[in-house]
Order: sequence, then C-alpha cells, then structure tokens
Amino acid sequence: MIIENIGFTAGAHCETTTLGVLTRHVGVEASEPMLFGLGEGLGFVYWDAKAMDLPFLGGRTRPMCVTRAAAGHLGLELRVRETTSVRKAWQDVVAVLDAGHPVGLQLDSYHLDYFTTKVHFGGHTVAMYGYDDTHALLVDTAQQGGAVTTTLASLERARSERGPMTARNLSYTLSAPGGRPDLDVAVRAAVRANADAFLNPPIANLGHRGIATAARRITGWLDRAADPARDLPLAATLMERGGTGGALFRALYRDFLAEAATVVDDEAVRRAHREYADIVPRWTEVARHLAAAGETGDAAHLARASTVLTDLAERERDAMRTLATVEAG
Repeated sequence: MIIENIGFTAGAHCETTTLGVLTRHVGVEASEPMLFGLGEGLGFVYWDAKAMDLPFLGGRTRPMCVTRAAAGHLGLELRVRETTSVRKAWQDVVAVLDAGHPVGLQLDSYHLDYFTTKVHFGGHTVAMYGYDDTHALLVDTAQQGGAVTTTLASLERARSERGPMTARNLSYTLSAPGGRPDLDVAVRAAVRANADAFLNPPIANLGHRGIATAARRITGWLDRAADPARDLPLAATLMERGGTGGALFRALYRDFLAEAATVVDDEAVRRAHREYADIVPRWTEVARHLAAAGETGDAAHLARASTVLTDLAERERDAMRTLATVEAG
C-alpha cells in the first residue's frame, strides 16, 4: 500500500521534516524554519551521565515538543498513539495508511537500514507513507536520503527499542478540523513562549543557564572523554551536521525569525533576527574548537570554546529577552 503523490521536501531536521509531510497532507504549507519556530523548538541542554563517553550538547526541546506546539499554533489536531504491544503498534500504523494518511513515527535510528552511522538515538522521527510485505516507505531528512526504505523487521526493532529518549512504539497523525489561524498571532505566541522557556529554565543545565554551564565544564573534556580523538570531533559533527540544520539549530531559528519578520510587524522580531544572525557563526566556531581539541589533544582549543560559550550564553539571553517583548497578537 502506497499513498501516491505524497508532498514532501526532505529537510535538515527529522522532526520538522516529518511535520512537513503531515502538515502538507492536510493542506497547510509552511517552511521547515517556520515549523521549527512555531514549534517553539529552540533550546539548550547540557546532558551528562556516568555511562556517557562525553556530555551531550543539545540545541532544541525534547522529542515531539516541536510537533505538539506547532500543531497547537496552527490549529491542527494531533493524535498520538503509544503501546507496548508490537502487534497493536503495527495495526495502528496500517489503519492510518490504509485510510490514505501518512503517519509520523518516533523510533531509534540505530536500527534503520539506511543509516550508515550506527548511533542509538531514540528521539528520531520519520514519516511513513507506504509498505509492502517486506519493507516500509519512509521520508527522512535530506542527509539520510529523503524518500527511503527499511525492512519491516528493522522498523519493528527501531520502534520498540528502549533507552534514553525512546517512546513506546509511538505513532502520530494530524488533521485540520478548522480553518488556518492567523499566522501573525501564531508567530507572536510562539516566540514569546519559546523565550519564556529559554529564559526561565528549571535547572542549571537548560536554556541560557545551560550554555553557561557548558562554558564552565567544557575545559575538562579532554580528561572526561573516553576517547578524545573520537569523541570530541563526533560532538562537533553532531552540532553542525547531526540533523540540526547547522549551528546547533540556531541557523534554523535565525531563518524562522527572518521569515517571521515578513509576517509580524514588530521591531523586536527584526532585532532578534539580527542578533541570531550574529549568534550562528559563533556556534560553528565552538564546533571547530571541539574538533581541533580532539584532533590535536591541545586543551587550549577547549579554553577558546569556553570563552565563546560564555559570550553565547549572554548573547542568547539578550536575544530571547528581545523576543519576550514581542507584543501578543
């Protein structure tokens, strides 16, 4: 069974790529940066645990948060299904596809056949638009190939994997019960909510406080890493090319603000766009220093990364304070 003429543009980030497939199917056209921004997606987390080879620098909110927020701002109805039963999970997906609708899946990318880099990531999402007796037809990011296939057995393993950020065979669909809401109002609400979450994190490893935490701790990463020559360049690669759209999602958010400025007549949005345009290359600089530290073993690169991160914590706090002043619609 295949849904013909599925409309999609493979994007940079998995959740917004999946969201784009689902929104276009219900008649809502929006760019990937717009979906990310309406999803209140920009964030930061410094995540460390004893079992990890190296702390993780994350640049967005938790899995599915972008989808939930964007659906709310666009007036779409989101239906999420989770189950511990592999059989029921497959029945849920088949029922949606046979009714002519694509379905979003959250899964662990490690098990997908087309992934060449085998790293467990339980927060990955794809859009499924068809299947046969042996394979599933999926839409993933441009980096992963766009329209791809994986065996049904590998899909089952990916959906039922347990571990950090995984879900219980989660699938989801969107429907459009009413007309599209005022985009001006939606953008204003989204940027204000994203700013509030970023400026007021509940713990010190999130938001602008998390960036400051990273600045203090990153200088010890050569000693912290299990294999610095492997782990630090990998961390840099994930920041720039790990489905983030570049600069740890800051490039996506910059582009959202550029588009938002054409929708919302508010100087705060235009100013925040200029601020994030300056922030983006600074994150790329951090990634370069991380890679160089791993490749050379020279801790001076980590000291430079720390200095840039200290500056970024202040810059992003100020940019989000700017967005917090956007007038409500």
